[in-house]
Amino acid sequence: MMTWPADPTLFAVALACFGLLIGSFLNVVIHRLPRMMEQEWQAQCAELRGEPAPSTAALSLARPRSHCPQCGHPISALENIPLLSYLLLGGRCKACKARIPLRYPLVELTAALLAAGAAWHFGPGWQAIGATLLLWTLLTLAIIDLDTQLLPDSLTLPLLWLGLLFNLGGHFVPLPSAVVGAMAGYLALWSVYWLFKLATGKEGMGYGDFKLLAALGAWLGWTMLPTIVLLSSVVGASVGIALMLGAGHARNRPIPFGPYLAAAGAIALFWGDRLNQLYLGLLA
Repeated sequence: MMTWPADPTLFAVALACFGLLIGSFLNVVIHRLPRMMEQEWQAQCAELRGEPAPSTAALSLARPRSHCPQCGHPISALENIPLLSYLLLGGRCKACKARIPLRYPLVELTAALLAAGAAWHFGPGWQAIGATLLLWTLLTLAIIDLDTQLLPDSLTLPLLWLGLLFNLGGHFVPLPSAVVGAMAGYLALWSVYWLFKLATGKEGMGYGDFKLLAALGAWLGWTMLPTIVLLSSVVGASVGIALMLGAGHARNRPIPFGPYLAAAGAIALFWGDRLNQLYLGLLA
């Protein structure tokens, strides 16, 4: 039987330290997974055309070894210590002194803070572990969507099934609520997609958004879906208007919706019950 540290502070610190290590791995996933998908698509297209597959070196999360994109310098273990190596290197490659993007240590730090927040909020136990896994995946999906406007099935679908698995024991919501949440989450945005397409002839969002909301429904239950949709829509609309007015963002240029769904899901995880009570109170 699994035993957890009795001291909540110790548990939060331990999970945060582990979060730093996982944050380093998340940086690899964020950088490589879209490129792995692109390689796979190119190979499939070549096969359909009856051509040989592209001769590019196979890419995976494990190979090739991490290296500087500017000079190819292999990153040693001492240069890959989360946060600490970035500070000791002054934010630059040891070999060519090219600047290391600030996003790498920020992802590591965010992963640690999210883990600590989950541990502190839920206390030692499976709830905190599940919440941490959910938050790490949402962080990864949000950044990938910002970079590429993709929400990979290899992340959204396992996230959905993992939510149902955790709720087999009712860790977040009863299993029936989780199952209905998964179905309702997918169908809600699927319906919006088709209504918008029938009305305008354009696609307003991608299928990855449906699957992400379905995954959030599987974790948090169907009662949390209106809060998630409302939060993500308000924030997304506000940011979109600000980008068009302040940054000259073209009106017809798509804005990824995944980061707002991910942020809304994280907010609902921590404070969804309070927000629902506040909303119901306002209606009453």
